Amino acid sequence: MLLAAHFLATLAVVLAWPAPIALSRAGWPSRSPFTAMILWQAIALAGGLSMIGAMLVWGLEPLGDNLLEAMGALWATIVNNQPADTLGLVHVFALSAASLLGAHLVFTLLLTYVRIRGQRRRHRDMLNLLSSPAADNPATLVISHPSPVAYCLPGGARSVTVLSDGLMGLLTDEELDAVLIHERAHLHQRHHLLLWAFAAWRSALPWLPTSQLAQRAVNELIEMLADDEALRQVDKPVLVRAIAIVATGSAPGAGTHGDSGLADDSTRSTITREAGEQSTVHRLRRLLEPLPPLSAVQTSAALAASALLLAAPTALLVAPGFFG
Repeated sequence: MLLAAHFLATLAVVLAWPAPIALSRAGWPSRSPFTAMILWQAIALAGGLSMIGAMLVWGLEPLGDNLLEAMGALWATIVNNQPADTLGLVHVFALSAASLLGAHLVFTLLLTYVRIRGQRRRHRDMLNLLSSPAADNPATLVISHPSPVAYCLPGGARSVTVLSDGLMGLLTDEELDAVLIHERAHLHQRHHLLLWAFAAWRSALPWLPTSQLAQRAVNELIEMLADDEALRQVDKPVLVRAIAIVATGSAPGAGTHGDSGLADDSTRSTITREAGEQSTVHRLRRLLEPLPPLSAVQTSAALAASALLLAAPTALLVAPGFFG
């Protein structure tokens, strides 16, 4: 079991530092946002599992040859109030650290969920006072504001898309359709669940490069996924113009700037303006200078790597005895 703990610790370090840095600097994610999203989730999940697992296996090492046997022995010791003579101070520390980290991650996930639900509820109450349904679509609310505003507010059957009349005055009907399709894609593809998970991950471990880089990358990838959905229904020039107008707050050539639109979302409050502008630049470049999508072999390799990342720590935890 000791060798398994070392493997898990090594994997945790790799997934906490070099792996997310390398992926954040790679150029291929824009060619296949969905595949990149899967890989980011695998890195985050495997990283957390490896961190907790390394300490857990290390702490239980004196009690058995595999995790189930060792946990059974620990449970029997606790229930029967027997002295744990085989556990040294370092093992008790490792078990305590694993328990605290696991509890911290779960608690932060739940706390983030409660906080986001509260924010959305207050936001919806404000919208009920300050907005009115669009004439042709009751699921779209219009607020009176000169700045360009476009975002989605998740809420199950009560999900809505919010636009400002300032934005609607800048866009043609086709461009407005592109904005609506983009925002509704966030709702249909449940992007708010991804944002919730990665926001909780960053809140729990703000010092970890994985959490910081992953949240930034995921925010950009979901925008690309929504762009791809819009491209299935509108022409590329229309979408490019819509993104440019929404991001700058003016029609092309007007020379004025406003608040970002498609790059803003009420569920993405952690994005800075600078990061949003950078994301918009990446999205426009991706549309104007398209690169070929990943080949089937490349996609399969990335998905296989994701599966391996999740399988490796799981195997080390379930059967660490096979690894020494």
